[in-house]
Amino acid sequence: MRIKKVISVIRNHIRVIKKLMKQIPNIFTLLNLFFGCLAIVVILQTGLTINNDANGEQIVEIPQKIYWASIFIAIAAVIDFLDGFVARLLKASSDMGKQLDSLADVVSFGVAPGMIAYEFLRVAYAQQTNGLEINQLLLMPAFLLPCAGAYRLARFNIDTTQSTGFKGVPIPAAGLLIASFPLMYWFTDKAWLIVLLRNKWLWYAVILSISYLMVSTLPMLALKFKEVTIKKLMPFIIVVVVSSISVFVLQWVAVPIGFVTYVIVSLVFNKKSVTSNQKL
Repeated sequence: MRIKKVISVIRNHIRVIKKLMKQIPNIFTLLNLFFGCLAIVVILQTGLTINNDANGEQIVEIPQKIYWASIFIAIAAVIDFLDGFVARLLKASSDMGKQLDSLADVVSFGVAPGMIAYEFLRVAYAQQTNGLEINQLLLMPAFLLPCAGAYRLARFNIDTTQSTGFKGVPIPAAGLLIASFPLMYWFTDKAWLIVLLRNKWLWYAVILSISYLMVSTLPMLALKFKEVTIKKLMPFIIVVVVSSISVFVLQWVAVPIGFVTYVIVSLVFNKKSVTSNQKL
């Protein structure tokens, strides 16, 4: 009888351990959300500062610590990759995990990047006379980013045809692109780049372009293969090579260059899918 009780206790412990292990991917997903929240906190605490340039003229700046938001978003992206990997490793994929992942992604790669765009728009307008007193409606387009990201994630969750590729740019890629701008701004010695990033029209163009790419049905490449061949890997090799060369030449500007390369390569290697989508 004692042996049976011991065996029963062991079995119960094993069941508990299995249940806990199935929650590990969800814990990773919540960490993704956690770092997304940290990014938002940093952005909210930055505010704007007024400095004098070499000519004594006043320049409105975003405090340097906003680049910590970029770092937190990057950490969230790493965790976002790991939660899927861990889920497959532990065979713990679930519908709840899928929904939780989307909710976390909206915050980390939608809301937080949207607030970065909002702050840069503020800086762009602040360079003008009475720029700090502008109508807030002029800054609202920044929040098209989280709205477009949420729409894309909702569509992805009910679409069963995205097994080997994506329809529209994935929200983590869009979020990382926006997160690269504070790093470009604060870690460059190129005056033209700083001036460009203070241009409101650049930001409106970026916001509209990225939002469109997320809600579109353009076929985008994904690291999902039924078979691994040089032909299948070639698009990713091109993106990696172009991005790597850009890092040495242009530092953080390599991120938008890599993003644009990814979009172009996706469309070039998916011509048939583009044509069929246009006919629908």
